[in-house]
Amino acid sequence: MEVKTIGVIGCGLMGSGIAEVAAKSGFQVLIREQTEQLLTTRMQRIEQSLERAVAKGKLSAADKAAAQANMSGAVGLDDSLAVCDLVIEAVTEDMELKQDIFRSLDGICPASTILASNTSSISVIDLAAATRRPTQVLGMHFFNPVPVMPLLELVRTVQTDDATLDVARAVGERMGKKMIVAKDAPGFVVNRLLIPYLLDGIRVYEQGLASREDIDNGMMMGANHPMGPLTLSDFVGLDTTLFVADVLFEELGETRFKAPTLLRRLVSAGHLGRKSGRGFYEYGSSR
Repeated sequence: MEVKTIGVIGCGLMGSGIAEVAAKSGFQVLIREQTEQLLTTRMQRIEQSLERAVAKGKLSAADKAAAQANMSGAVGLDDSLAVCDLVIEAVTEDMELKQDIFRSLDGICPASTILASNTSSISVIDLAAATRRPTQVLGMHFFNPVPVMPLLELVRTVQTDDATLDVARAVGERMGKKMIVAKDAPGFVVNRLLIPYLLDGIRVYEQGLASREDIDNGMMMGANHPMGPLTLSDFVGLDTTLFVADVLFEELGETRFKAPTLLRRLVSAGHLGRKSGRGFYEYGSSR
């Protein structure tokens, strides 16, 4: 099956990036949000991202116009999504909400439509179970910022068929992504490895072994990481880091996934990293 039209459900930080990359790759993109205000704000975010790409010489003005022409947005889930060959859900990590969306999409979209989730931690087979097409459900886990990060993690459940995986791979290739395939297990590949590293970095800081700068510089200059663990945690979002850690700890019961007290306290204080202006670092106009 050739994918021509992609639906993106939820246009937050990840969804807007997915929609932008899909539109730049020549797909028709139908964006759906909960309210008109959210839709307007998030369509503006995509436009600003495209404008930055033009200003940096990474995108021509003509290609920007073409990408914008490929996108349209609306509020809610309705029958207009029936034209989609692939729908990618990118809402918050809430199992009940995601299952409701998959259940609705299953009733709206024709039998040929593939349903995917951008989840970073939720069981994809539990989402597939809300549909009558479990063989056509998979995870398509993009990384932030989607227009920049080259990786796409494809997550195959015990029921995802070869044809579905092949279509998702073809879409990823057209988007210019490099792909890995993971089984539908807690954390998949990247977060299974990444979260313990981030938590260990936080523990080292919590225990006073070194300053935040020295911890980050140590891993950047000593292990050739582009970001240290504290900077990366701020970038991912401390609330997101905590959520994924809790899911992994609950599923696997391994102490390496147990979140440090400091992380919980920062999240409780609303210090979520870059998106809130403060996490392990402070993010003002100079940073």
